[in-house]
Amino acid sequence: MLVNPGQPPLRKNLQRLFLLRNIVIAAQCLTFALAYWGLELELPWAEMVAVAVLLGVVNLATWIRLHRKWPVSSMEFFAQLLVDVLALSTLLYLSGGSTNPFISLYLLPLTIAAAALPWAYTWVMAAITISCYTLLLFYYVPLPHNHEEHGSEFIMHVSGMWLAFVLSTVLIAWFVVKMGISIRERDKDLALAREQALRNEQIIALGTLAAGAAHELGTPLATMAIVTGELQDEYIDDTEFQGNIRILRDQIAHCKRTLTQLLADAGQARAEDVSGQTVDLFLRQVVDKWQLMRPSAQFTYRGSGVQPAPQILNTQLLSQSILNLLNNAADASLKHIEIEVTWSHQELHLQILDYGEGLRGEAAQRAGQPFFTTKTKGQGFGIGLFLANANIERFGGKVRLTNREGGACTQVILPLIQPSI
Repeated sequence: MLVNPGQPPLRKNLQRLFLLRNIVIAAQCLTFALAYWGLELELPWAEMVAVAVLLGVVNLATWIRLHRKWPVSSMEFFAQLLVDVLALSTLLYLSGGSTNPFISLYLLPLTIAAAALPWAYTWVMAAITISCYTLLLFYYVPLPHNHEEHGSEFIMHVSGMWLAFVLSTVLIAWFVVKMGISIRERDKDLALAREQALRNEQIIALGTLAAGAAHELGTPLATMAIVTGELQDEYIDDTEFQGNIRILRDQIAHCKRTLTQLLADAGQARAEDVSGQTVDLFLRQVVDKWQLMRPSAQFTYRGSGVQPAPQILNTQLLSQSILNLLNNAADASLKHIEIEVTWSHQELHLQILDYGEGLRGEAAQRAGQPFFTTKTKGQGFGIGLFLANANIERFGGKVRLTNREGGACTQVILPLIQPSI
C-alpha cells in the first residue's frame, strides 16, 4: 500500500504503521526460524507462533480498515500501538523477559507515539512500556541455559542486542523521516492556505473599491459623452478633429460599457454555471475588444488547434484577465506584439510576446504582486497582473512571466471544458 500525500496526517501514519508492522512480523518469523532450526532452542513455540499469527490478523484488519474512508483518530492510532506493545510483551514473557536482547524494541512504539500523537498519549505510552519492562524483570519464562556453552550463549545475547538495536534504529529512523516529510508538507499547505486567504482579502478589498469607483465614474463619463457629442456637431468640417473625437467617444462608450458590466457581474453565478463558447471564437472576441481599447497597438495573432474547436468558460472575469495581460504587453512594447494561441482537447496555451525591456531587477521578483508596478506614476496601479493571475488560477489555469531575447513572454495555460460522456 502506498501512502497518499493528500491524506490527513494520522491516516498516513496508520498506513506507515501497517507497513512497519509487516516488517516486524517478517522479522519475528525469521528470528523464530533461526532460533528453532539454527540454535535449536526449546521455547513455547506454539504460543509464540500464535501471537505472531494474531498480530498478522490484526494487521489484515488494519489493511481492510484503511480501505474505508473513516477518519483516523488519535485514540484509534494509540490503540494500534497498544496492540503492538501487548504482542511484544507476550513474546518477551515467553522468551526470557527482561533478559531477552529484544527488550529494547519497547522504544519503537514509544518513539512513534511521541512523533505522531499529542503529548498526553506519549506519557501514557511511556508509563505502559515502563510498567511492562518492570514486570518482565520478575515474571517471565526463562530461556534455556547450557552451562557448558555459557560463552556461546553470551555471544548470542550480544548478537541479539546488536540485531535489536539495528532493527529499532532503522525502523525509528524510517518512521521519523516520513513524519518529518508529512510535517513539512503540512506546513507548506498551511503557508499556501494563508497566502490564498490574504490574496482573497486583497481581491475583496479591490472589488469593494471598484464597485464604489463604478458608481462615482458614471456621472463624469456621461458629462464627457455630452461634451464630445456637442464638439463633434460643432466642428463638422474639421476631418482630423472628427477622427480624434470619434476615437475619444469610442473610448468613453467602452468605459461606460465596462462599468455597466462590472456592476452586472458583481452577482455573477458560480463558474460551473457559466455557459461555454468555442475557444477560437472566444479568443477572437477578446482580441477584437482589446483592439478597440488599444487602436494604436500593432500586433499579429496566430491561432491553431484541434477542430472542431473545444469550448472554454465564457466569463467576463476570464476575458478581462486576458485583456489585462494584453494591456501590460502593449504598455511594455510600443512597437509590436505577437499573440500565439494553440489548443488541444484539454488545454489552451496562450503566449503573448512583447519587445520591451523584459523583467529587470525588482520586477523579476515582484511581478504579479498587488500594487507593484514599473510604470510611471499615474499610468498604472499594479493590480492588472495581480487580478489576472488570481482569476486565471481560480479557473484552474496558470500564468508564467519569463524573459526572452528581445523582450518578455507571458504564458497562459487554461483548462477547456471536457465534453460529457
